Amino acid sequence: METHGPLGTLWVSFGLIAFYMALIWLNTALGLFLTPLFIVPATWLLDWRKRRKGELMEADRPERSYQG
Repeated sequence: METHGPLGTLWVSFGLIAFYMALIWLNTALGLFLTPLFIVPATWLLDWRKRRKGELMEADRPERSYQG
């Protein structure tokens, strides 16, 4: 069995700590930035489906006012 001593053990532990911190950061960033990319179009599709079925009232429809 090979041994790399305490310095090798510290080096590997710092590398693993950095790896897992980067992994946690990446998963958090993906959750924060990618979630709206799926939720917003999903709400548009649900509103479109309700509007097609006639379940969405006139007062619930979003106003499309363009200010120019």
